Amino acid sequence: MRATAGRTPHTTVREATDVLVVGASAAGLSTVEALRRHGCTGTVTVIGAETHQPYDRPPLSKQVLAGSWHPERTQLRSADVLSALDAEFVLGDPAVALDATNREVRTASGRTLRADAVVVATGTRPRTLPGQAGLSGVHVLRTLDDALAIRAGLLGAARLVVVGDGVLGAEIAATARTMGPDVTVVGPQHALMANQLGHGVGELLTELHIRRGVRPRLGAGVRELTGSAGTITGVRLDDGDLLPADLVVVAIGAEPVTGWLHDSGLRVDNGLVCDSRCRAAEGVYAVGDVARWHHEQLGEPLRLENRTNASEQAMTVAANILGADRAYTPVPYFWTDQYDTKIQVHGAVHAGAEMTVVDGDPATGRFVARYRSAGAVTGVLGWNMPKQTRLRRKDVADALAAGPARSTALR
Repeated sequence: MRATAGRTPHTTVREATDVLVVGASAAGLSTVEALRRHGCTGTVTVIGAETHQPYDRPPLSKQVLAGSWHPERTQLRSADVLSALDAEFVLGDPAVALDATNREVRTASGRTLRADAVVVATGTRPRTLPGQAGLSGVHVLRTLDDALAIRAGLLGAARLVVVGDGVLGAEIAATARTMGPDVTVVGPQHALMANQLGHGVGELLTELHIRRGVRPRLGAGVRELTGSAGTITGVRLDDGDLLPADLVVVAIGAEPVTGWLHDSGLRVDNGLVCDSRCRAAEGVYAVGDVARWHHEQLGEPLRLENRTNASEQAMTVAANILGADRAYTPVPYFWTDQYDTKIQVHGAVHAGAEMTVVDGDPATGRFVARYRSAGAVTGVLGWNMPKQTRLRRKDVADALAAGPARSTALR
C-alpha cells in the first residue's frame, strides 16, 4: 500500500538484502552509502564501465580542465572509506544485459551476477556529430579521461570551437578562455543557456562571456566538421561560414545509457521508466541521470541530469529497497560556475514566465529572480547570491506541494 499524505508508512527493514548497483558513479556510490546507513548487511556489488574508482563529474569542466585540480582530487571517497563500505567494486567491465525477472546482470567479460535488488545507475553518454569519430582533435566531455584529453589539446591549441550552447558548452568555453586560446561557441539558441535560464538571464550570461573574450555564434547550426589528413581544421555552419579550429569540443547533450537493457523487458523511453518510488520492476530500481520516474507532485515523468539529484535520489532508492515506501518528489535544482559567477536554479525557468527581481540588482552582478507562470511560482534563480537563493527555494517547494493542479507551470 502506498503512503498517504500526512501519514508515516510502516517500514519493514530488510537488512540482509543483497544489492547489485550497475554504475560506479556518484549516484551508484551514494546508493551504496545510503544502504549501509540504513542498516543493510547484505552483499553489495558495484559494476563500473570505467576503471576509475567513483569520482565527481562537475569539476571535470572546470577545475580538472583548468589544471587547478589533480585528477585524484575528483575521487569521491578515499580507499579507506570505500573499503569500510564492505562493497565489491567490479570496474572496467560494463554491464551488457539484464534479466529483470531473475535480477541477473551479465557483463562484457561474460560474468553473471545476481542479487535481491538491482539498481541501474548507468548515467548518460554524450551525443556526437556525424563524422566526428574519424577526426583527431574533436572531443566530448563526460569522463575523467575525456577531461584530461581536452586539457592536453587546449595546452597546444590556438583556436577552440565549442559546439553547444547549454550548461556544459558554456562551462567549457569559460574554462578554456582562462587558459588563453581563442574560443568560439556555436549553438541554435539566441543566448547561452537560454533554455535553462530564460532569455533575460541567458543574455546576461552571453554578455559575460563576450566581456571575457569568447565569440558567440548563436542561432546557428553546424553543417559539418572539416579536416585534413584526419585532423580537425574547422566547423562549417549552416549558413556556409567556416570557423577555423585546431580543437573542437562537442557538447550537444547526452542520452541515457539504456542500450544494455534492450532485452530486459523493462520500459525505456528517454531513460529507464520508473514509478514514483524509482522502481522499474519488482526488485529493479534506477537512480541518477538514467532514471525517468513519476514525480507525484508534478503528476508526470521527470528525468534530471545533475549531481544533486544523483545523491538525493539515491537516498530514496536505498530506503525503498530496504522496505520503505517513499515517493521521490524533489524540487528540481541545478547550478553552474562560470568565471567568477555562480548561478543556481531551483524549480524551472521558462521563456514565457514572468520574472521579478526579489533580491539584489542585476547591474551589480548579484541578484535573485523569481519566476511565475499561470499565477504560480515556477522557479527561483540566483546570480552570485547563494544564501538568498536557498531561502527563496521555499516558494517553489510550496507550489510543488500544492500538487499537480497548482504545479502545472513547472512542467
